[in-house]
Amino acid sequence: MRHEAFETFGTGRSGPWLVTCDHATNRVPDWLGGSLGLSQSDMDRHIAFDLGARGLAIALGEVLASPVICSDFSRLVIDPNRGEDDPTLVMKLYDGTIIPANRHLGAAEVQTRLDRLYRPYHDAYAGLAEGRAIVAIHSFTPCLKGRSPRPWHVGVLHSPLDDRLSRAVLARLQAEPDLCVGDNEPYSGHLPGDTIDRHALQKGRHNTLIEVRNDLIATEAAQTDWAMRLAPILTAALATVMA
Repeated sequence: MRHEAFETFGTGRSGPWLVTCDHATNRVPDWLGGSLGLSQSDMDRHIAFDLGARGLAIALGEVLASPVICSDFSRLVIDPNRGEDDPTLVMKLYDGTIIPANRHLGAAEVQTRLDRLYRPYHDAYAGLAEGRAIVAIHSFTPCLKGRSPRPWHVGVLHSPLDDRLSRAVLARLQAEPDLCVGDNEPYSGHLPGDTIDRHALQKGRHNTLIEVRNDLIATEAAQTDWAMRLAPILTAALATVMA
C-alpha cells in the first residue's frame, strides 16, 4: 500500500515482527514544491534520509515473514522519529547545512506537515504494531563533519525503560567476530516521544532499534546480506525474551 506519507509491504504476513523505517526516503512532496531549497547533492546525503535503510527494512521483512512500514517523506520535511513537541521536529540546521525552507517556518506550516505526513504515518504504524515486536531499522553516516570516524559496523539503540530485546540482540551481534558493535552508539537510543517510545515503550511491546553504517548497505545485494544476517539473530533474541 502506498500513501503520500508511507509505504507498507507484506501487511498480510503472519510473522511476529513489525519492521519499520522512519527515515526511508528523501522525497519532498509536490505541495511543498518538491524542494526544501537544498541542492540535490545535499538531499542525497544522510541529512535527508537514512541511506540503505529502506532496502534493508524491506528485505528483512521478507526474511522474517513480517510486515514493513516505511516513511515516504524526508526527515528534513518533518521527522517522524521525534515527538510532536520536540524542538528538532523540523530541523533548520543539520550537520552544518542550513535548511532554507525551514529557516522561517511558521506554526501553520508545521501543522500542515503534521496533518498530511507525520500523523498518517504514525496512525498506520499503530495499526500494524498491534500484537507485534518492533524492530526499527536506521543507518548512520561513517563520519559527521569535523568529527572522528565512527568505527562501528552496527549499533543497537535502546532505552533503560525496556532493553530486554536489545540486550539479547546485542549479545548475539557481539559474538560475531567480524563486527564492531555499538551499544547505544553512535548515539543514545531514547528520546521521549520518539517512535519507539510512542509505539513500543508506552505500549509494553518488545522492541529494538538497529543502526547499520550506511556504506555497508549501499547496494541491494548488501541490504539482502544484512537482512539474512540479522533475521536469525532477531528471531533467537525474541525467543529468549518471550521464554
